[in-house]
Amino acid sequence: MTLDALAPSREDSPRKRQTSDFTALTRTVQELGLMRRRYAHYWISFAALTVALVGCGVAFWLIGDSWWQLVVAAVLGVVLTQTAFLAHDAAHRQIFKSGVWNDWASLVITNLYTGMSYGWWQHKHSRHHQKPNQIGGDPDIVNGVLVWETDTIEEPKTGVRAWFAARQGYWFFPLLLLEGINLHISGIKNIFGRAPVKRRAVEITFVTVRLVGYLAAVFYVLPPGKAAAFLGIQLGLFGLFMGASFAPNHKGMPIVPPDVKIDFLRRQVLMSRNISGGRWIDVAMGGLNFQVEHHLFPSMPRPALRKVRPIVREFCAERGIPYTETTLVGSYGIVIRYLNKVGLAARDPFQCPLTLQYRSAR
Repeated sequence: MTLDALAPSREDSPRKRQTSDFTALTRTVQELGLMRRRYAHYWISFAALTVALVGCGVAFWLIGDSWWQLVVAAVLGVVLTQTAFLAHDAAHRQIFKSGVWNDWASLVITNLYTGMSYGWWQHKHSRHHQKPNQIGGDPDIVNGVLVWETDTIEEPKTGVRAWFAARQGYWFFPLLLLEGINLHISGIKNIFGRAPVKRRAVEITFVTVRLVGYLAAVFYVLPPGKAAAFLGIQLGLFGLFMGASFAPNHKGMPIVPPDVKIDFLRRQVLMSRNISGGRWIDVAMGGLNFQVEHHLFPSMPRPALRKVRPIVREFCAERGIPYTETTLVGSYGIVIRYLNKVGLAARDPFQCPLTLQYRSAR
């Protein structure tokens, strides 16, 4: 089936045409078998990461009280980042057909392997997928230490906060060194808090075993100073690699006002950015470099994303839907410039013809 044959009739209403667009694209993807499970890929990945983690543990024990442990900490930061990517795939139902199997895979990998909370992350990430870059809908653009949008707060005009906000783009990557700690603390607060948590007892057990056991081993083998350095390197690199993989995908893309209505296909494509590059980018970013395709088909196995990319790109070109892709370095430049611009209180980051189009379509 060719993409030309999927073009909807001009007699359809705009909303019906938009719905049929995504239906046609989905049908093409399914007919090509791109939603098929990739069990071998994921079992091999799980086994390899398990071996790598065990290897880090053995190396840590054999090296003992030495500053060479900082090399182990750096390697562990990389391995745990890749482990988190695998947990991300399981949470999106990419690995197994069974939802229960995916849930338990996510619990084991997220809580027991990485020490984070699967339930907390899933709730937050699901909201992001539903309304990417939409004010009031996407938790990833909620203002905190960094200002992502200026419609919901009054920006400081003077003082240290104003100075920092105007230069916050340059602080983005240094702040990511603290993201590893933030991910662990956020998960702990969630599972021990009052908010409803599915399988709370399992999450608490896994996280407690992982974090208490990990800290006990580090401080048993290393004196306090070296132990603190080991944890600083491991957590710092873990947070940096995680943030550097997720940030290029949406930061600096249009921010959607809460009153704007956009169909699913265009919402996911217009607010996402792909990162170009070879297979090493696929590995380094855990497949998140195909962010457009991932948002359109969240349960598509990671190995299929590269194959579906040209199909989605051609499909969008035929319908005049902007498809954004840039290099990894280029995306970081966009993120830094955007953050500095927002910090200077740029009032409407969605000031483009698309805004007027979708505001008038309500």
